[in-house]
Amino acid sequence: MCQMAKVELTPLRPWDDFFPCAERFAKPDVKDLAKWNNRVVSNLLYYQTNYLALAIVVFLIVGFLNPVGMFTAMAVVSCVFLGSVWAGENRAVINNFKRQNPTAFVIAVMVASYMLISLLGSVMVFMTAITLPLALICAHASFRLRNMKNKLENKIEGAGLKRSPMGILLEALGQQEENLHKIQSFLEGKLKE
Repeated sequence: MCQMAKVELTPLRPWDDFFPCAERFAKPDVKDLAKWNNRVVSNLLYYQTNYLALAIVVFLIVGFLNPVGMFTAMAVVSCVFLGSVWAGENRAVINNFKRQNPTAFVIAVMVASYMLISLLGSVMVFMTAITLPLALICAHASFRLRNMKNKLENKIEGAGLKRSPMGILLEALGQQEENLHKIQSFLEGKLKE
């Protein structure tokens, strides 16, 4: 019997690891999208708790500055998200689209949320509270070079020995399958030796 690893939140990484000196940051190679994607996925998995803390801080600051707009934006995004989950489970066409185009599906949910929020006049709250943390996370994940500890943690997560919320999200978006195939090929190669 195969047992699933329980879901664990990764530890909060120290500030000097999360945001070290400039030598640990480099421009991603935009010509090698697979390598850039691998860096982003690895950093999302390794620093997920730091990213969550960053998003919460920005979210709280914006919520404190504009509580009504923030409540409106949260309600709209929640309704659109729950509606998309329900539609994905109950409508075969939407479920197939979601499975075949996970990124496009997420973008469609975000665009629908944006359009509804713009009707209610809380666009800037949405842009600041949701988009700013996402932009900061994407920038950090793209520019932060990986270290050995980061690579090891990602191999453990990819092998299914450890599960995290970000790993589950990335798996749902189809970003983990490639890493699993790499690990499987590596292990098969070692077994043949």
